Amino acid sequence: MNDGKGCPNCERLQEQLRALAARVGELEAKLAAAMKTSSNSSKPPSSDIVKPSARPKLGQKKRKRGGQKGHQRNVRPDIPDDELDWLMQYSYECCPDCGGPVTVDTDAPASTLQQIEIATKPTVATEHQSLSCHCSACNKIHVAGIPEAVRKAGLCGPELTSIIGFLKGACHASFATIRKYLLDVYQLQLSRGTLAKIIAKVSEAIAPLYDGLFEKLKIERVLNIDETGHRDRGKRMWTWCFRSSGYTVFRIDASRGSQVLLDVLGQEFDGVIGCDYFSAYHKFRGMSDCAVQFCFAHLIRDIRYLKENASGYTKGWATGLLNSIREMFAVIHRGSIRWRIGRRGDASSVQRHEARPCGQEGTELGQTIRRSR
Repeated sequence: MNDGKGCPNCERLQEQLRALAARVGELEAKLAAAMKTSSNSSKPPSSDIVKPSARPKLGQKKRKRGGQKGHQRNVRPDIPDDELDWLMQYSYECCPDCGGPVTVDTDAPASTLQQIEIATKPTVATEHQSLSCHCSACNKIHVAGIPEAVRKAGLCGPELTSIIGFLKGACHASFATIRKYLLDVYQLQLSRGTLAKIIAKVSEAIAPLYDGLFEKLKIERVLNIDETGHRDRGKRMWTWCFRSSGYTVFRIDASRGSQVLLDVLGQEFDGVIGCDYFSAYHKFRGMSDCAVQFCFAHLIRDIRYLKENASGYTKGWATGLLNSIREMFAVIHRGSIRWRIGRRGDASSVQRHEARPCGQEGTELGQTIRRSR
């Protein structure tokens, strides 16, 4: 019986078989990589070739717009009396039917409507003048200096400076957007250079607070950390985000390595870090006493990938693990909802009775009565 040894045709076929098997393995690896999307891996949504539209599951009706049936109604609370600036009361001087005299009940209004409006001219321009004073006794001239706080503030006062800093830092508005906002809303025209100086002044003022938050990071018990890349004038930079239960701190650095973690937290950090699988966190764990909790979102996507593309025991294992994770988060969410409902009543009560000082003067005009505070 011919076992194929020495047969040129058999050797050729075996060589083709090996080449085809290698090709199949290569194609399977490429297919598996193509099957990875943002829903079952750590790939960003922008890398998805096709983004299927979200469709309701079988047997599930499409959700209607607006408040859902059974949804708890939320009504805006009235503005407290001590926060009202003006009171407008409308009444009849005589009976609209017979013309007889009427008694007006000012203690129990039949209906109320509260309205908030912006002042016609929200800015106040002040010129500070340093005057020369001549002494007739000694024949000397003395110049009264402008207060240091006013001089440091410069063109924009503290309130306007705070608004500009808020627009740039919290709202991430560009200089062009800030200029348009100030011009359209406040009729105030400021150059880009002036805005840059104001932002620098705000940064200098809050620098001690910023440094203090970095010191607090070192003693936190739990921190969630992530980093994302961007370009600054063509140079690759990384924005690091350190989030605790009470505040969030950002740091921009040219490095994505573990040295940043070491500089910020130090070798003595022994808290828990919530993060993704990036190697810098693995390395920092070996350099410090911290514990690492890997992100469940990344874990769930990896398990979902196994459920969708594996078979047999692996597919069943992934399905069971996903169900267990879903049950775990259901318990966490139920506890979180009960906590928020319990806190909501206390928060609304405190907000309604909070008193604030009066900030403007006014005069009585007809039926307009100024609220005393």
